[in-house]
Amino acid sequence: MGNLDGKVIIVTGASRGIGAAAAVALGKAAGANVMLTARDGALAEQVAQSVGANAAAMACDVSDFASVERLVAATTERFGRLDAVVNNAGVIEPIVSVAESDPAAWARNIDINLTGAYHVIRAVLPGMLAAGGGTIVNVSSGAAIRPLEGWSAYCSGKAGLHMLTRAVALETAGKGIRVFGFQPGTTDTDMQVLIRASGVNPVSQIPRQNLTPVAHPAAAIVYLCTAAADDLNGQEFSLRDEPFRARLGLD
Repeated sequence: MGNLDGKVIIVTGASRGIGAAAAVALGKAAGANVMLTARDGALAEQVAQSVGANAAAMACDVSDFASVERLVAATTERFGRLDAVVNNAGVIEPIVSVAESDPAAWARNIDINLTGAYHVIRAVLPGMLAAGGGTIVNVSSGAAIRPLEGWSAYCSGKAGLHMLTRAVALETAGKGIRVFGFQPGTTDTDMQVLIRASGVNPVSQIPRQNLTPVAHPAAAIVYLCTAAADDLNGQEFSLRDEPFRARLGLD
C-alpha cells in the first residue's frame, strides 16, 4: 500500500461500498488524512471512527454545489490543505427502460453521477491549480462505454464522467493536476444487491461469489493517489486491465 502520510483526501460516497473501503485504505493503511462524505453523514461518521483520528466526516449532497463548497471549506479548515478527491458518489437507480422511465428520477441519477462529480471538481480545482497540483480520481464504470438494458441514466452519466475526465486532463495539462478515470468492475456492494434484485440485463445474473471484493478497487484508488501512477495521468482504465492489475499485485 502506498505511503500518503500528510496528504489530505476527500472521498465522496464514503458511507459504504467502494467509498468506505477506499477511505479506510487511504487513512488506515496509507496514512492520509481523510474527509469522508455521503448524504448519510451518520454512516460516514461511523466509517471515519473506524479509521481513526486522521479521519473526519460530514453529510454532503454532491448534487448541490453549495453543499460541496461547504465540504471543501470544512476539509481545508480541519486539515489545512487538500491534495486529492475521490469522486465515488453514485446511484444506479432508476433501473427501467427509457420508454417507462420517470423523467425526475432519470435526471436525479445524472445530477449525482455526473453533475455531482463536476461540482466536486469545480469546487477543488481552482485551489489545486493555485497550489501547483492535486489529484482527482473519478470512479467510472464499464457502463461508460457499453450500453446496458435498463441503465440508460447510469450509462449516460458515466459516459459523461468519462468525457469530463478527458476534458479536465486537457485543460490542466502541464499544471500539476493528475486526473484518472477508474472502472472498478462488478464489485460486491449494496449497488449490486439492487442490480440483482432488478433481474434486468446480464449484470443482474452474476452470482455474488463472482463479484470483485471491495478491497481490490480500494487498493487501486490508493495507488492512483500516489506518485507511482503519474504515468497514467489523463487516462481511464479498468481493474480488469492486466497491466494495471500487475501494478497492484492482483495477478
